[in-house]
Amino acid sequence: MKRQKSRGRWLDNHVSDEYVQRARRDGYRSRACYKLMEIDDKHQILRSGITVVDLGAAPGSWSQLAAKRIGPAGSIIAIDILDMVPMPGVKLIKGDFTADSTLENLMRHLSGEEVDLVISDMAPNLSGMREIDQPRAMYLAELALESASRMLRPGGALLVKCFEGEGITQFRQVLSRAFKQLFNLKPKASRPKSREIYVLARGFKAR
Repeated sequence: MKRQKSRGRWLDNHVSDEYVQRARRDGYRSRACYKLMEIDDKHQILRSGITVVDLGAAPGSWSQLAAKRIGPAGSIIAIDILDMVPMPGVKLIKGDFTADSTLENLMRHLSGEEVDLVISDMAPNLSGMREIDQPRAMYLAELALESASRMLRPGGALLVKCFEGEGITQFRQVLSRAFKQLFNLKPKASRPKSREIYVLARGFKAR
């Protein structure tokens, strides 16, 4: 009974959430788009004509927003293990991002083209146990950085979801060696109780 009551409260809060309602009204696939929107409004990472890779893209709201802002002259590739409904201006790759074969598939699609921006809103399936969830989240963030390092042009940028906790300090140190600027961001659309943050790394140093 307690579990059913908790689920009911979560559903009630979700349905009444300001950003859930805005996403439905604005035609976005999830409330997550407003996190990227706020970050881009401040830091202007989605410029017309650039090439973007969206890691762990499903259901696709980040790619939706990115495609609108980079315009038809730009290019975006979205990757996820889940099926996604096609989006105008977005090339979809279905695959497990943690598998080497998926990254190799992405590199083939790029055909040697360097990327201006890598974005990652990936998160593990949360168990509710921090000692399990935090290492999983950091593993995904590290994979995003490793992949970005293979495809970013000099001066490019990485925007990646992280969770405050063990490993985040060391991750920032690694980023600071690979990029010229770091920004720690907590968009208003992030749920207040969530430990999630976004790290924006700009000015990728040449490999």
